[in-house]
Amino acid sequence: MGPAKAAARTISQQAFDEMVQENIDDLGMDPTEALEDAIQTLTLQGVDLSGIVTCVPGESNPVMDCLGKLKEEKTLPEIVELLNELCVLCRDNGSGNAPIATKNGAVELVISICSKLREERDRGLASALNALASVIHDLQCSEIFKENGGPKIVVGILSNEREDEKILDGCFSVIAAAATGNEVLKESFMDLKIDELIVQILKDHNGGSIPSIYDAIRVILSSDDNRVIASQVFGYARKFAKLGIAEVLVESLREGLNTPCLISASIALRAVAVNDEICRSVANSGGIDVVLRCLDDSGVQGNDAVARACCSLLSKLAGSDANKSIIVEKRGMDRLINLSARFSDDPSVLQEVMSIMCTLCLRSPENAARAIESGAGDLAIQAMQNFPESDQLQRNSCFMIRNLVARNPENRKILLGNGIEEVIRKAKQRHKSCKDAATDALRDLGVDNYNS
Repeated sequence: MGPAKAAARTISQQAFDEMVQENIDDLGMDPTEALEDAIQTLTLQGVDLSGIVTCVPGESNPVMDCLGKLKEEKTLPEIVELLNELCVLCRDNGSGNAPIATKNGAVELVISICSKLREERDRGLASALNALASVIHDLQCSEIFKENGGPKIVVGILSNEREDEKILDGCFSVIAAAATGNEVLKESFMDLKIDELIVQILKDHNGGSIPSIYDAIRVILSSDDNRVIASQVFGYARKFAKLGIAEVLVESLREGLNTPCLISASIALRAVAVNDEICRSVANSGGIDVVLRCLDDSGVQGNDAVARACCSLLSKLAGSDANKSIIVEKRGMDRLINLSARFSDDPSVLQEVMSIMCTLCLRSPENAARAIESGAGDLAIQAMQNFPESDQLQRNSCFMIRNLVARNPENRKILLGNGIEEVIRKAKQRHKSCKDAATDALRDLGVDNYNS
């Protein structure tokens, strides 16, 4: 574990309410003014007010009302309605409702409701799971979830409710929320063989009907817990791969842009492809054909989000030398240049194209020559000139240029003749993040004073 961060200053609900009341009683403020003064004073003092109900005295809070009613003995239709209400309230980004809910026992309460509905095999279980996912929003929540037996309860539901897609989707929403930023919970789910369940459920169901399953894969395979020095997610990806997850995810992509979860499935597959063997297994399953077709279609339909996701996935797959050859043989470079033409006004797509080209040309003079023939050099110059403020595009372009010329002296003359030196020097001057990449590109181009 890494060093612990200093805890933020906090205040209890009782202390906050007393402060507001003192403003009313001692300073003669009206309730609204008293509330605003308390919030402003505590904020200036660096006090974290997340989870604090900041209502004018006498007013009710919808989250507190909902939790209060859920604690009462209610009929099933009422419970389901309240769970759905809680879910809507806590998924309202920026409302502060989720911290209020968790600070007032929502995680523990909804876990107990899930357990009860599970025992009764009740139709309200999907609503309970969605509500649980909505209230788990940070590390503290996920720890409460773990301490209250959440992982075993959710995985148990997955094992027993394999036919109900709404319940399955709710379970995976909880897993994705709870495992985000929490290495211990990732391990807990893996110990409970969540990898085997995920692969089997994907085989049994159309993944598009369980969208959160892809989020669960991505989260479990993401090294996102900054308390941990060495994450285990690389090993988890290999376990998933041995179960055939790569082939299953490729199947999820085959319908292309007609697949509602195309982007999330692409991101999940990218998370799985952690080594050369797995990348090659994706290619052997026809994954490169599928991704290239999705790229072509994204250009035709002008879908920039799909273009970015598929570019990012293809770049990861191109990390395998065997896959580089396959991509080039399938006219991958020409298709990428065509894609860049369709998204010529979108630097976020262009920078992803640069990234793939960079990978394809790494340690491959043959591919570097093909890239120049396809127009990669012209693309870099035009994009850098058209989007001077896009630091990531400028940086990716510099990386690509290095690989175009490092082992191909003939490419240096072509690029320099087209004015590449000037645009690289401008990027170096304009963006601090580009300084090293630009310097290396100028050096490999063989120009004088590349370090200036």
